[in-house]
Amino acid sequence: MSQLGPQRVLPQGKDNLLKSYLRHLHRDVQSIQDNFTEILKLAKVEEETQVARQTQGEQEQNEMHVRAANIVRAGESLMKLVSDIKEFLILNDFPSANAAIGQRTQFLRNIQAEVDSKIMQLKDELSLNLYELEEEYYSSRYK
Repeated sequence: MSQLGPQRVLPQGKDNLLKSYLRHLHRDVQSIQDNFTEILKLAKVEEETQVARQTQGEQEQNEMHVRAANIVRAGESLMKLVSDIKEFLILNDFPSANAAIGQRTQFLRNIQAEVDSKIMQLKDELSLNLYELEEEYYSSRYK
């Protein structure tokens, strides 16, 4: 967590939830690794045993299917975990949401200041032009 920035103190429930996510992550990755290792062990050709070669092949094929299904289950569990973590961050990451809102507010205030400045400049130009027009009108002989 310290790699992501300054560490924040989390309430007990959130801290437990994050620890639970970490446990699920380790368990699922370990399951994928163990099942993959066992599939590789099954792929190795062994010496003749008392069990017929075809029977042993069927048994190993069945075990490979089961282990492959376990890998798929662990992968789906990891995808669900990623989804849960994203949801947790969206719902509980108030400091970054507040920072984003603050940045947007400051950006819009800067734009507002620029627009106000331009409006004041236009007002001054308009006032000067109006004054010149009035002066011209009142000093003309066509009034």
